[in-house]
Amino acid sequence: MTASQTATVRVDLPGRAYDIHVGAGLAAQAGRHIAPLLRRSRVAIVTDETVARAHLATLEEGLAAAGIEAVSLSLPAGEATKSWEGLARATEWMIENRIERGDLVVAFGGGVIGDLAGFAAAIMRRGVRFVQIPTTLLAQVDSSVGGKTGINTAQGKNLAGAFHQPALVLADIALLDTLPRREFLSGYGEVVKYGLLGDADFFEWLETHGPRLREGDAAARLEAVRRSCEMKAEIVMRDETEQGDRALLNLGHTFCHALEAATGYSDRLRHGEGVAIGCALAFDLSARLGLCSQEEPSRLRAHLAEMGMRAELRDIPGDLPGAESLLDLMGQDKKVKEGVLRFVLARGIGRAFMTPDVPKEAVIEVLRASAAG
Repeated sequence: MTASQTATVRVDLPGRAYDIHVGAGLAAQAGRHIAPLLRRSRVAIVTDETVARAHLATLEEGLAAAGIEAVSLSLPAGEATKSWEGLARATEWMIENRIERGDLVVAFGGGVIGDLAGFAAAIMRRGVRFVQIPTTLLAQVDSSVGGKTGINTAQGKNLAGAFHQPALVLADIALLDTLPRREFLSGYGEVVKYGLLGDADFFEWLETHGPRLREGDAAARLEAVRRSCEMKAEIVMRDETEQGDRALLNLGHTFCHALEAATGYSDRLRHGEGVAIGCALAFDLSARLGLCSQEEPSRLRAHLAEMGMRAELRDIPGDLPGAESLLDLMGQDKKVKEGVLRFVLARGIGRAFMTPDVPKEAVIEVLRASAAG
């Protein structure tokens, strides 16, 4: 597949099916993709200030070319926007702009904007359709697909939200060219996760092509985004509301969400960085419990190191709570059922599974070892 091509992945949910288009230049072509979905030629764009400065004009021109009028709201960039206050601001802005149930909201940004705008669309007039145009690697391969929307609360990440599937996803890989390297590598943490949880061949492909992908090779980026979306779509179609298989997508996230809470959802730790560290810890825990060989976490860490990514608690700047306190933070995770914390562990690369049967002492030992200098 060449960089100039566009790949399409179908999320074939009964009554809520939609396409994910992956390719370069899709923001400028957004009008022709969105126009068939509209009842009237008007959309409401929710974005952030950083994306607005870099790309909003391109999107507005692409919509105008198809005769689509757009109103836009630019929110502050960063995780702090994914809050009750941010949700209220976005929802009230939609009401003030007379967005109707038959209209369309466009989420134009990274995971924060996608989650927030999607949740606002879900509750606006009891449900307005929305389109995801993700602008970060993390959003393109993960948060824009599958219909999870929500905000963070004081008690933890994504604890208020709704399942609300998009009507369309446009993953424009050209937008990734403007990402800072740290932001791009944060998203790569989610890409690696897909290979680890269910496709050893994809992980091997990443070991070969990851450096090219990092340095801007468009064909490699297109293939990585396409395969990640394909894997997520397959899982979502089997388990839309996370009753079973979809929980596998949370590989690394139980650790990650606790670390994000411990760092105050701040710039000290990006989500994808936490996912990468969390995956390494999940493989450490799996090896400690005898589920996989010691070579598997070593292989994962070698790839993360080659990509220039963090893999240990000690790689996070600043002080962290102790292992017991981190374990307490994990107790707020959405995978807790009847008071029992469930982990996604692995029998090897590409062979993840969910289990509630994890001794707390083993988790604490893994955390302590990762934090030690």
